[in-house]
Amino acid sequence: MELKEVVHWRRAILAVSFNMVSLALSTTALLSSYWCEGTQKVPKPLCGNGKATKCIGVPMAMEGLNASVQNVVHYSWETGDDRFAFRYFHTGIWYSCEENILGADEKCRSFLELTPPAERGILWLSLGSELVYITLLVISFGLLLLEMFYTGNPVCGLKLNAFAAMSSVLSGLLGMVAHMMYTQVFQATVSLGPEDWRPHSWDYGWAFYTAWASFTFCMASAVTTLNTYTKTVLEFRRNQKAFEQSLKEQTCFLNHKELSFYGDKPIHSVSQSVDFYSELHKKVLLRDHSMDLQDVEESLEDEHC
Repeated sequence: MELKEVVHWRRAILAVSFNMVSLALSTTALLSSYWCEGTQKVPKPLCGNGKATKCIGVPMAMEGLNASVQNVVHYSWETGDDRFAFRYFHTGIWYSCEENILGADEKCRSFLELTPPAERGILWLSLGSELVYITLLVISFGLLLLEMFYTGNPVCGLKLNAFAAMSSVLSGLLGMVAHMMYTQVFQATVSLGPEDWRPHSWDYGWAFYTAWASFTFCMASAVTTLNTYTKTVLEFRRNQKAFEQSLKEQTCFLNHKELSFYGDKPIHSVSQSVDFYSELHKKVLLRDHSMDLQDVEESLEDEHC
């Protein structure tokens, strides 16, 4: 295997690896509820048999007193912030989960219900962009694999490489827009959301950073794929000039009618150029193979090439 083929193969593997990592990270972030996390300030519950911490303790009626429980006044010395507990919560695109201070489990509810009505349209756009982002990543991944193992016409491989690069760039842009829209919706929900949900303090969670890491790997895959496409086109144009130079030395083997046909044929793209020069090169090789050495010498003497 030549050095150029090894370098091209390594670049293709690198682009596929970046794309696969980006796909895994984006899917994990989409399904997670740890985009944002923090604490909520809520009143402490009364202490009971199932709750002994983070609660308000009240003195009970002393034994031996002839007083009913209903007539006993319960006093609490908790004042100020001591009456409140800080409940942990974490939120994603799909739902928001809060710590249950009365037990060990969590209480989850849909994030769409918590979002202000004016921001729900942006949330739907963010969710749709995330889904399209992942879909384009899957398409790009399939095109890159097909381009790696495709051994047919090199023009088709070049087209697959171009489509994979376009898909990666478009998916990266959609992912960036989706992440920014979700950030806007969450900040609006913090200010205008339900009173029993509004956080006391919050910060971005690991899923948020995972989503942006996915965007980074996606753009790295797109740049690698575009670099491979650009180098392939530049190498082809360099080889094309060298082929044209060598073709001038062999034009004496083609008649003027064939040359005028190929010279008048318009070329609009790189793929058409590849097909054109491949066909012309085959024509020269067939002509060289069909003519004897004596015929070549006679034609050289007659036509003075």
